[in-house]
Amino acid sequence: MAGTGGFSVSGYGPERGTWAKLAARDSVVRRLDWPLLFSAVALSLLGSLLVWSATRNRTQLNEGDPYFFLVRHLLNTGIGFALMAGTVWLGHRTLRGAVPVLYGLSVVLVVLVLTPLGATINGAHAWLRIAGLSLQPSEFVKVTIILGMAMMLAARVDAGDQTYPDHRTVAKSLALAVVPMAVVMLMPDLGSVMVMVVIVLGVLLASGASNRWIIGLVSAGVVGAIAVAALGVLDEYQINRFAAFANPELDPAGVGYNTNQARIAIGSGGLTGTGLFHGSQTTGQFVPEQQTDFVFTVAGEELGFLGAGLILFLLGVVMWRACRIARETTELYGTIVAAGIIAWFAFQSFENIGMTLGIMPVAGLPLPFVSYGGTSMFAVWIAVGLLQSIRVQRPMSA
Repeated sequence: MAGTGGFSVSGYGPERGTWAKLAARDSVVRRLDWPLLFSAVALSLLGSLLVWSATRNRTQLNEGDPYFFLVRHLLNTGIGFALMAGTVWLGHRTLRGAVPVLYGLSVVLVVLVLTPLGATINGAHAWLRIAGLSLQPSEFVKVTIILGMAMMLAARVDAGDQTYPDHRTVAKSLALAVVPMAVVMLMPDLGSVMVMVVIVLGVLLASGASNRWIIGLVSAGVVGAIAVAALGVLDEYQINRFAAFANPELDPAGVGYNTNQARIAIGSGGLTGTGLFHGSQTTGQFVPEQQTDFVFTVAGEELGFLGAGLILFLLGVVMWRACRIARETTELYGTIVAAGIIAWFAFQSFENIGMTLGIMPVAGLPLPFVSYGGTSMFAVWIAVGLLQSIRVQRPMSA
């Protein structure tokens, strides 16, 4: 019997029970990538503990309720998990037909940020307030860029008309990505734009597009970065972040404060950490934005090298399983979608952890699955749903 998302549980009549169907070799449950799912859930649950530790004493943030952020982080995780399940149920192939609508909606949302509905949080005018809720539309743009470019680049290849995307198709897919990226840059949200650029490169590499496009885009990126700096497009706080990265001793009580305190927190954890809820830097509230951008410092201080290493291991499992899904799918569309997600998760994780260690500039990017933030949590779980759908819908080996 065919399912809505394109997968099936065949060969089992109504006399077979629900548990027998779930245990069947071709059932959806059996075909899910469980290491990927368990790792993502473990990261989210571990993140809830870190967020709780970082916020339970911050009365100016938690409104006097020490469980305020814990409950909301768990709620965001639950909603994200439901979005993942819905994505698997619909299937990435079904969503392929809805890409124009999803893409258009994401562009409208990022444009609305530039209207009076937009809000500035932590110096970034990247948020949208609707009915008392705050959304960061650029997180959803990451998903729609992946789906949109994959749809265009794979269309004629999966149909058998081409062996790889031609130059005209690549140009159209890049134009599709540039539109929302330009709007996000106007906010300006440089961190999200950096992730989107990496996503585009990952998608093009997976599509089999000519290497001349990759070389050209990298060269254009270097020229664009120089032009952005020269034309003063960036806000002062963003320029200061790069200055502090280039010179960590620059204004340690000002622009360099975050990174200095982050390194102190991580360095004080040692091998096993000071114990959950017992970190002096965390309890003393020395690290700003510790529940979001700098949540990794809580792990480094309170769980030590072993706890921080566990986060890296779980993120590594997520990347490994995503790479395996990308390699084993038989359609270019699925390969491109998985590759875009890998590029997204890998770069954003490296940037977030790198900025806490002082090896990357502060860019205001959350750590996938771990940092507090509803929109970010929803987007990464939708991405997990896409990966699971690609695995579930692949042809089974004999």
